[in-house]
Amino acid sequence: MRRLLFVLAASALVLPGNALGATKVINIYGTQLKPKSVTINVGDAVRWVNRDNASHQIVADGGTFASPTLRQGRAYTFTFRTAGTFGFRDVVGNAGRGSVKVIGAPPSVTLGTAAPILFYGQQTMLTGTVSSGQGGETVTISAQKFGETASQRLATTTTGAGGGFALAVAPTILTTFVASWKGASSQVVTVQVRPKLSLQPFEGRMYAKVAGPAAYAGRFIYLQRLTPVGWISVAKYKLGPLSGRIFTLPRRCGVTVYHVYLSADQAGGGYLDGWSGTQKVRHRCRR
Repeated sequence: MRRLLFVLAASALVLPGNALGATKVINIYGTQLKPKSVTINVGDAVRWVNRDNASHQIVADGGTFASPTLRQGRAYTFTFRTAGTFGFRDVVGNAGRGSVKVIGAPPSVTLGTAAPILFYGQQTMLTGTVSSGQGGETVTISAQKFGETASQRLATTTTGAGGGFALAVAPTILTTFVASWKGASSQVVTVQVRPKLSLQPFEGRMYAKVAGPAAYAGRFIYLQRLTPVGWISVAKYKLGPLSGRIFTLPRRCGVTVYHVYLSADQAGGGYLDGWSGTQKVRHRCRR
């Protein structure tokens, strides 16, 4: 009994790699394929066996698979991991054409972003996975900017091991992205953008500037002071021709932390509100 258990365990270790899926056989006889067409499930395999005394070679119409030249008695096996119908033909002998219909979930592709909100000039990474889990697949990324009526092809990328892909993007305005693969489209991913503001000392005063793809001349920024309950606005400044403004800080006793703020209505369509880094200012208290 112990010997029988050992034999069964050893047999389990040498099961073929596709033991979890079924395998259907197509025999090649001279000028015939028997059967010419088979239907399988995703994850199943097809095995072509040359029963002829002449050589044959099986090649998929779309290049999905290709056997080596099969001499008499040789076989070729391919596992199908995506649904669809795959035509094939014998390119060396005269066995003709056939097809494999694979039943299963249709192709699908995911898409996500590492950072859904950026400051102007920053970039984020779009990542996703194709349902086949295979490397070497081509994925198309399309983008639609705020104000545009249709998406445009942005780039193509290739999947790596496990079917994953990544693409760095630096949108300059609110932009939606979609990944496409084998006729399937991902969910829409939206990346929002904040204008980039800066606040720096300038010859005893302060210089504030807004950076973006368009000029902000004539729009307003707010000088804000940090308080125990948050930021409060203490002054309002109109930006000049270069989207900047030089101004003098109010005098306050002690240490004060400031930044400049641009509201969403001043930022314009397709942008969120934005703010600069902080400046810490110390003034002596009068006695």
